[in-house]
Amino acid sequence: MNSLHIKSINTIRMLAADAVQKAKSGHPGMPMGDADMAYVLWTRFLKHNPKNPAWPNRDRFVLSAGHGSMLLYSLLHLTGYNITLDDIKQFRQIGSKTPGHPEYCPESGIEVSTGPLGFGFSVGVGMAMAERYLSEIFNKPGFNIVDYYIYAIVSDGDIMEGVSYEAASLAGHLKLGKLIYLYSDNKTTIDGSTNLTFTENVRQRFEAQHWHVQEVSGYNLEEIESALQAAKNEKDKPSILIVRTHLGYGSPNKQDASDIHGAPLGDEELRLTKENLGWPDKEFYIPNDVLENFRKAIATGKEREEEWHELFSRYEKAYQSEAALWQLFITRQFNEKWKEYMPVFEPGAGSVATRSASGNIVNSMSDFIPQLLGGSADLSPSNMTYIKKYPPFSALKASRNIHFGVREHAMGAIVIGMALSKMLIPYAGTYLVFSGYMLSAIRMASMMKVPALFILTHDSIGVGEDGPSHHPIEQLTTLRTIPNLVVIRPSDANETVITWEFALQYKDGPIAMIFTRQSVPVIDRQKYASHEGIKNGAYVLADSGKEPQLILIASGSEVHLMIAAYEKLVSEGFAVRAVAMPCMELFDKQSDEYKESVLPSNVEKRISIEAGATYCWYKYIGLKGKAIGIDRFAVSAPAKVLFETYGFTVENVLQTAYNMLNG
Repeated sequence: MNSLHIKSINTIRMLAADAVQKAKSGHPGMPMGDADMAYVLWTRFLKHNPKNPAWPNRDRFVLSAGHGSMLLYSLLHLTGYNITLDDIKQFRQIGSKTPGHPEYCPESGIEVSTGPLGFGFSVGVGMAMAERYLSEIFNKPGFNIVDYYIYAIVSDGDIMEGVSYEAASLAGHLKLGKLIYLYSDNKTTIDGSTNLTFTENVRQRFEAQHWHVQEVSGYNLEEIESALQAAKNEKDKPSILIVRTHLGYGSPNKQDASDIHGAPLGDEELRLTKENLGWPDKEFYIPNDVLENFRKAIATGKEREEEWHELFSRYEKAYQSEAALWQLFITRQFNEKWKEYMPVFEPGAGSVATRSASGNIVNSMSDFIPQLLGGSADLSPSNMTYIKKYPPFSALKASRNIHFGVREHAMGAIVIGMALSKMLIPYAGTYLVFSGYMLSAIRMASMMKVPALFILTHDSIGVGEDGPSHHPIEQLTTLRTIPNLVVIRPSDANETVITWEFALQYKDGPIAMIFTRQSVPVIDRQKYASHEGIKNGAYVLADSGKEPQLILIASGSEVHLMIAAYEKLVSEGFAVRAVAMPCMELFDKQSDEYKESVLPSNVEKRISIEAGATYCWYKYIGLKGKAIGIDRFAVSAPAKVLFETYGFTVENVLQTAYNMLNG
């Protein structure tokens, strides 16, 4: 092997080992074992520009095995991204650019946060689907404006996680040929050998899922290069290279030992490892010729991006309308007419389930927002997520409707991968109760502030006869506790319109839109406050005009219970205020003055009404308030019977109010 290649690979290894040793924590085993294949990928295949990490046509690299983060940080530093050697030395320290697991930072070349195993594997599938969709919209003969690959390094843990099965199955079905994964088959886990729990034939598994599979040595550079090229040549299947590696490669006493997975080598073993690899006993040593070798990526990346810009310049002249559309996609803007086609729901036209209103909205605006695409986990007729004018996304045609299959967890990660293109607005739909299946993905989207949309229908015990397994109880509270996630539960069809308008333009994180199965009346906005108030999270829907004795607060379908109780109480001479609170997160962002105007602090008699767990409501009603909700599992029965049984009736709201007013 060329001595410069050996030195370059060992530089990756030793930077990782030194950083973990200095931090006194971390995972040195995987970076040391996988350095060879990472070197081949990054120096011979990966199309990227370290000085412009946001270049749209770059290849994407995902370190799904996020615990091996020092592998990524070493590569980013060595190839010229804005990860300095001082950043490497601050590995795992507060405020550093090099946390324990990679955290999404496009400016530094980190494409996605990883850590929960299997997540990066699934996000990569979404990235490949985004590439497929964008390429079919924009590419023309001789003008491959969108032409990039998604590479990932995945581990035994990634392969074991159920979400990787879900995502791999869909990727093979869709023939995502731009997806190339390197599986680090080191046969070692934290508990010991993979033989303890994992003896399936991985090759046969992926072949059964219609992947192109190759097996190679992790330390034969020519073999790895040949396999990667063969993977690129395979256009109709995603590819996985089963790469036989050794955890902690080069460590004379700890190679292949489970404890090297997540602990420093120790001073003496680190010294022996450097001696074994013929490496100077220096900390964070980078030979000059090695740095020069890696930094070729800067000139190469600049040249490739300039070639792309030259191609795009000719494209703009040849395909003016497509180039104009590209600008809308790249800036996340829409045809100016999109709002004109949003439906308006009249109060006298009958009740409408908010899931149905959502489906109507999606179809009404779809022609004007081609960035919008998505689907559900085999529930599109129930979630109302299908765009009727367009065919399904398939192996033959990338279109607007995605059939994810019964794969909620992978679906959540896949829409994140699509959203990370920064050119698409993807959505994922399922029942609210099943949001738990993709909770990890929703949490990661929130951590990264990725603007993915989650459509969660059948939002209460209104699901009825399907019973407690399908009744969401704790889900709203759970979602509301996730930082950066905006949870909106509109009360009627017109609030649903505003929910969608807001969601499409919101760029600061994911949004969960919570919709009813059952029909609810359309509120007469001539009589009650405008539905535009939803943008503030909570607003005064109706007020007696007097200093309130009591404040009623509700969200979603329960707003209608609140209105009926409010009208009765006001007619009896009580000074009552009715507040709609579709989104706690948006309300919390309002000024103190606005919040006080809606919920004056001197009014301590408050009642919240929501068909879900009550825990999150005490922030707004206080310890002296009363929460009408459901903190237990319900039973199977018609929705009307359930609402009556568990106290979601006007009579119960009134009785609760009387007790409080007269108390």
